[in-house]
Amino acid sequence: MSFELILLLSGAFAMAFSIGAVGFGDALIAIAFWLQIMTPLEAVPLIVACGVVNSAFSLWRLRGRLDHSKLMPFLISGVVGIPLGTWLLGFAEPTPFRLAAGIFLTVYGAVFLFLRRLPAINIGGAAADGAVGLVGGVLGGLAGLSGVLPTLWCGLRGWSKEMQRGAFQPYILAMHALAFVSAAVAGLVDIETGKRFAMCLPFLIAGTIAGLACYGRLDERRFRDVVLGILLASGIALVATSA
Repeated sequence: MSFELILLLSGAFAMAFSIGAVGFGDALIAIAFWLQIMTPLEAVPLIVACGVVNSAFSLWRLRGRLDHSKLMPFLISGVVGIPLGTWLLGFAEPTPFRLAAGIFLTVYGAVFLFLRRLPAINIGGAAADGAVGLVGGVLGGLAGLSGVLPTLWCGLRGWSKEMQRGAFQPYILAMHALAFVSAAVAGLVDIETGKRFAMCLPFLIAGTIAGLACYGRLDERRFRDVVLGILLASGIALVATSA
C-alpha cells in the first residue's frame, strides 16, 4: 500500500471518528492528512462529500437521541451566510481569516481545557443563535470554517451534549451539502473525486461507528473536554497550514 493511499484512508477514518464521537471536526482533520497528497482544489470537494456521508450516517444512527429544538435559527441564517461568504471571497484573502481563527481557537481551547466550567451565555435567545449561524455561514463561504463558531457557541450556551450536537451537527451537514453543490457547479468534482470517495467510503462508515461508540460513553464533562481538545488541535492545525 502506497504512502498516499495510507494518508487518504487514515484521513477518512480519522475525520469520520471525530464526527461520530462529537459531531464536528471532520474538515480540519481531513485537511491535516489530505493536503499532503492533493491540492486544495482536489481536497475540498472530497472533504465535503465525505462530510455529508459522515454527518448523515451519524445523525441517522442517533435519531431520536438528539435534541434539535435549537437548530432552526442556526440553519436558516447559515444558508443565507454561505453565498455571502462566497461573494466576499472575491474581495478578500481567506488565509488571514484562517490564521486569526487558528490563533483564537488555540488560545480558547488551551485556556478552557484547564477550567472546570465554561462560562454560560444565556442572553439573546434565538436571535443570538441566528447571528452566530449567519457568521458561521459567512466564514464557511469565505474560509471553509462554517462549523467552528456554532460549535463553540453551543458549548457556551450551557446546553446538554444532546442539545449541542442536535444543533451544530445538522447545521454542519447542511453547510457541507451547500459547499459540495458549489464545488460541483464550479467544475471541481470529477472522476478522480469519485474514485477517491469510493475508496474512502468503507473507512468513513467504520470510523463513524467507532466514534459513535465513544460518544455513548462520554458524560457531559468528557464531551466538553473532547470538544475543547479538538478545537485546540484544529486551531494549531489552522495556524500551521496558514503560516
